[in-house]
Amino acid sequence: MKHSYLILIMVLVWSCTSQSQSLNNEIIEQGKKPHLLGKIDKTGLTSDNYKHWFLAQFNDYQPNEEAIDNIQRKLKQYNIIAFMGTWCGDSRREVPRFYKILDAANFPMNQLTMIAVSSQPDMYKQSPDHEERGLNIHRVPTFIFYKKGKEINRIVESPIKSLEEDIVSIINGDYQSNYQLVTEVSRIIDDKDFYDKALEALPNFKKLAKNMYELNTYARLLATQRKTEEAIQVFKLNTVLFPDQPRAYMSLANTLGANGYKERAVKVLTDALNLHPNHKGIQQNLTMIKSN
Repeated sequence: MKHSYLILIMVLVWSCTSQSQSLNNEIIEQGKKPHLLGKIDKTGLTSDNYKHWFLAQFNDYQPNEEAIDNIQRKLKQYNIIAFMGTWCGDSRREVPRFYKILDAANFPMNQLTMIAVSSQPDMYKQSPDHEERGLNIHRVPTFIFYKKGKEINRIVESPIKSLEEDIVSIINGDYQSNYQLVTEVSRIIDDKDFYDKALEALPNFKKLAKNMYELNTYARLLATQRKTEEAIQVFKLNTVLFPDQPRAYMSLANTLGANGYKERAVKVLTDALNLHPNHKGIQQNLTMIKSN
């Protein structure tokens, strides 16, 4: 019997230790800055390697008191999942402010889940346990608001007005986040007729498009997730939306070349060179792909 109790105690200790180790996991590699990865909380963000930027933003930020009064009661009805990168400048600015706002609103912290994602090419904006899967996390920070298990809205990368004012709009049901182009494209990305549907929606996409990097980043994310064909289609769409941007063609060609489509990559860069005959980057890319 004593032996059974001993085993039970050992199992409980191991379980508690495992759970504590899964929170605020810090990655330290030689020659690189430390970063947090996976589920984190304020304790991790105020630890030695991160507190200098976290506390500076947290202490300096003064939330809008009127907005806090407007959200204090209703915000408690929501659960929030937030994705950030401790390597990301936008996250370093917005996440401490977000915590300050939640503190001011007396938000129950057990209803907040904070996930730190990677910046490494093979894990781009992903976490070890892939909490981001299916959530279209293409920019960080992303704050997703849920009510009764359903996503209501999200703040992506930076607020439209301020974090607390954006939260008021989310609660009031009249909020539209950044990167609506990516939102619309992601809705049809798994359709077998994606490109045809994208061309049909082109007038609307052009209205939503702010810059070439919106879809460029999204396509890169798809490529990292090994959704190669989807990534190629989005890169291709980006060249239609931004024919004056050489980077759009180079991103498409590099992805084609890296996945064995050399002839298609050469054609993309040749066409791009006709549009931008003096662009050294396109010329260099074309030479490199032809030589491989």
